[in-house]
Amino acid sequence: MRFQFSTANQIIFGPGTVNDIAPLAAEMGHRPLLLTGRSPARASALIDALAGEDMEIARYSVTAEPTVDMALEAVRKARRAECDLVIGIGGGSVIDTGKVVAALITNGGRPADYLEVIGRARPLVHPSAPYIAIPTTAGTGSEVTRNAVLGSSQHRVKVSMRSPFMMPDLAVIDPDLTLSLPPVITAVTGLDAFTQLMEAFVSNQSNALTDGICREGLHRSAHSLQRAYENGNDRSARENMCLASLFSGMTLANAKLGAVHGIAGPLGGMISGAHGAICAALLPHVMDINIRALRKRAAHSPVLERYNELARILTQSTEARAEDGIAWIRDLCQRLQVESLAHLGLNKADFPAAVAKSRKASSMQGNPVRLTESELLEILQMAL
Repeated sequence: MRFQFSTANQIIFGPGTVNDIAPLAAEMGHRPLLLTGRSPARASALIDALAGEDMEIARYSVTAEPTVDMALEAVRKARRAECDLVIGIGGGSVIDTGKVVAALITNGGRPADYLEVIGRARPLVHPSAPYIAIPTTAGTGSEVTRNAVLGSSQHRVKVSMRSPFMMPDLAVIDPDLTLSLPPVITAVTGLDAFTQLMEAFVSNQSNALTDGICREGLHRSAHSLQRAYENGNDRSARENMCLASLFSGMTLANAKLGAVHGIAGPLGGMISGAHGAICAALLPHVMDINIRALRKRAAHSPVLERYNELARILTQSTEARAEDGIAWIRDLCQRLQVESLAHLGLNKADFPAAVAKSRKASSMQGNPVRLTESELLEILQMAL
């Protein structure tokens, strides 16, 4: 057995931990670029605390899923303000944008110089500027991953900028910050975290350490997501979902994902649906096709037992089989009112381009079985 494991330099978890950030930030720099989401007022207490440390704060709001142009605009603002520290407080879009800014402050250039697929894919040669990531949703786990996903309207695709240098220096996960999330955001972000855990668990790059983290995260998310969706003030459920999100980020950074994200990434650049919503629409159908493909072409694969174990975790039945897990997930998606890909803007005319782009996606390389073009088309048809 041989593997490596990477995560943020420091992780602080627990209710009220957002109050610990300002003095720690003051040890890292004095001129932060503070990135927030659509509601900058949610960061007002943090802004006051940073100001109390005599920091010169520049601000940038990430109001949608990040694009190449948006990231470049944030980078330029940080350079003009001579920022020596980046702080991102928000969802995955905010945190990913912050990673790009921190990397380009010290490495120079533009996002396109470093992006995979559509860019030059140059490696970063210098460590990023200090970066503090503070998630306010429980879904992406981006606070402990080493890549950032950016959309390109020109290419109609989402691609990654990736480097070990992009791992945040400090990740602060305060479940209290998620109490105000509306049900629909709770659902799609929570299903993204669940999907990441599930895909890492059956990935062809999984290892003993990620397996244990996945099992714990799957247990917590399976039995807390609906509770958090139905009652946003359920602190125990919110805490479990924040842990599940954190664990999902740790595992995807070290074990790869699979066909759900391999398809969802390209679709994110083609339709308007949020990433988590696209993943949720695909999830049960990818599981179905993966299991069928494994039984057909790799009947003795140990991954089939992984799917059986997943079903036992979800259903809490020692007799459950892989198909029971698929049925459980379909039922959960229905209860959380997950929309189809058609409702998210996909139509059959998009299928050929979606399949072609999906087969090139980096996440697809972690899928436990290589899917054929016809199998990918079947997934899209089922999810439509």
